[in-house]
Amino acid sequence: MSSNTKSVHINELKSSPPDASRIVNIMTIIAWLVLGIGVVMCLANIADFNDRNWGLMIGIGFLVGSVHIYVIGTAIGLVHKRAVNQYSNKSDDAN
Repeated sequence: MSSNTKSVHINELKSSPPDASRIVNIMTIIAWLVLGIGVVMCLANIADFNDRNWGLMIGIGFLVGSVHIYVIGTAIGLVHKRAVNQYSNKSDDAN
């Protein structure tokens, strides 16, 4: 029984670190959109300023949520930069 398989050898496999700039940009855009929705909802429902005004409360929730989205996106970018720096330092030390 002979097998007809072929072997492939990769002499040098260089792995590149992943790029997180796309997700950071997307989350920044989403945060600005959510902030805009929150501002519009708050301004549209500002006349009846109390805690039973659902439109106003949801608008405030959008305002708070937009800050959280922006902070998480920024944190992802910072963690990614730190990981890339550590990756490049390790690869420089190996050479």
